Amino acid sequence: MEIHFKEATSTDLNVLMQYMQEFHEFDHTEPFDKIPARAAIEQVVTDKFIGRVWLIQQAEDVVGYIVLTLGYRLEYRGYYAFLDELYVRLDKRGQGIGTKAVQFLEQACQQLGVQILQLEVKQDNQTADALYKKIGFEQQERYVLIKKI
Repeated sequence: MEIHFKEATSTDLNVLMQYMQEFHEFDHTEPFDKIPARAAIEQVVTDKFIGRVWLIQQAEDVVGYIVLTLGYRLEYRGYYAFLDELYVRLDKRGQGIGTKAVQFLEQACQQLGVQILQLEVKQDNQTADALYKKIGFEQQERYVLIKKI
């Protein structure tokens, strides 16, 4: 069945929250906090300067979502994008939907003038790691440091 992508709007927030919670339960260890999660996704949905959100659809059925956030780095000589979240329902995995979603993002990045597409993978998520490497992502000789402010 064909996959297509619908740019999310404010009317899609409830379905996004449902899938964000599923993703969080699958990929995170801390509890899902709905209030700040909804505020964060709503900001990306409504502010094109921050990024874009798309629903992944199979026919009219929503099977997941993707979030792309935008930034600028001198090292990249311009804009870069961060694949912030890619979630496909468990019952829809293994059908090439994740690959099609990343290919879609690559086209969207070209239209947005993005030079580099980045992402993070948890070290124990070997399925995602294999997918991303298979479609051309390379591990960098760096590691991520963060500081909550």
